[in-house]
Amino acid sequence: MSMPQMNRRNALKVIGSAVAFPFVSRGYAKSPNETLNHASFGASGMALADIRSLTASPHLRLVAVADVDLNRTAEVKKLFPEVRVYQDYRELLDQEKDLDSVNVSTPDHMHAPITMQAMQQGLHVYTQKPLTQTIYEARQLSRVAAEKGIVSQMGIQIHSHPVHKSVVATIHDGAIGKVKEVHSWSGKQWGDRSPRPDRTDPVPDGLDWNGWLGVAAERPYIAGWYHPGNWRKRLDFGTGTFGDMGCHILDPVFAALELTAPTEVRSEGGAPNDHSWGLDSVVRYTFPATPQTAETLTLTWYDGDRRPPEDVARLIGDRPLSDQGSLYIGTKGVLYSPYIAPPVLLPAEDFADYERPEPAGDNHYLQFVEACRGNGSTSTPFSYAGPLTEMVLLGCLATRFPATSLAWDAEEMRVTNVEEANRFVRRKYRDAYATAGL
Repeated sequence: MSMPQMNRRNALKVIGSAVAFPFVSRGYAKSPNETLNHASFGASGMALADIRSLTASPHLRLVAVADVDLNRTAEVKKLFPEVRVYQDYRELLDQEKDLDSVNVSTPDHMHAPITMQAMQQGLHVYTQKPLTQTIYEARQLSRVAAEKGIVSQMGIQIHSHPVHKSVVATIHDGAIGKVKEVHSWSGKQWGDRSPRPDRTDPVPDGLDWNGWLGVAAERPYIAGWYHPGNWRKRLDFGTGTFGDMGCHILDPVFAALELTAPTEVRSEGGAPNDHSWGLDSVVRYTFPATPQTAETLTLTWYDGDRRPPEDVARLIGDRPLSDQGSLYIGTKGVLYSPYIAPPVLLPAEDFADYERPEPAGDNHYLQFVEACRGNGSTSTPFSYAGPLTEMVLLGCLATRFPATSLAWDAEEMRVTNVEEANRFVRRKYRDAYATAGL
């Protein structure tokens, strides 16, 4: 599926590109008759799911994986006995000279450095969401992917689902008129109010703790606190519930409304502590008008136990709010979009004769494989995914400054009214993990 032209133009404007590059560079794509030599950064969990989905194509061969925890490589070695296993992503990129493509399916804090180094070597990249952990990283990955003609895709698989495409098509069809406000939410709770435990635990055999920390500052290993399952909650490694689910749930909002960068963002929910993201976020954005919206658009995000106010929830009648989803309020009606479920137009009597668009879905993974082979294009290239990620991460940043309206200058990548906020736009990498372009 090609991104709408207005979205593409706006996205490129946001990342400051002077030239509109196509999503696929034929100079870098392989012949349609060739098989891609592919490597995965990450070997289990979401990484293994990505590997299974990508290798479903007969035109992609998994030749190498890198994972800092060798204890988590058994399944991939069983499935792919010939695969070469590395513990350091830098060694894999140094040693594997015949690669064509990679997937980056690590904790959030390592998405940018691995993706950037792979792109600098001319490799096509499928990177899990959120694309990066900071706004600056997202901007830089978007820029380099365009400059080098890299085939790129962010792992927001719902983007290619027919439900997502139906939401976008229905909004573009003008069913509910110009959209005035959107409310989006997720019941996940990737945050933690408790202090960090004051202890140091032995590092398990097979885990390179220094490599797991990567670009982040050194600290003691604490069993169960970071690896393997709780890193999303931690400020230096994840992006909380908003970063985890925002790139999924706000993706159709971003695409359907052809949003550019917000001008202001304000948090009224839970704030992080010294180590972990907060819980129960409420973040409100203000966006300039687009062809799909009223003069201004407000978008409010809720997570954890927070939900839209009662007067908004009443718009869907007696239906209970889904655990995750969005509600679009337009000048001619309301579109209720439970996450990965068909959208509902309200009031029902006004849409009794309306034939909702039902576009076909795509395979998000195989779309990437075929684009790398010169067949078609990806639907969430970094020219789209970068600005979407920047929007989401600006909301994460805002939670650090509760009850404060942050004025955002997208072109300069700066909060113009709270100087302290700008230190979170870009992070400092440890010297050993310094990466060109970041």
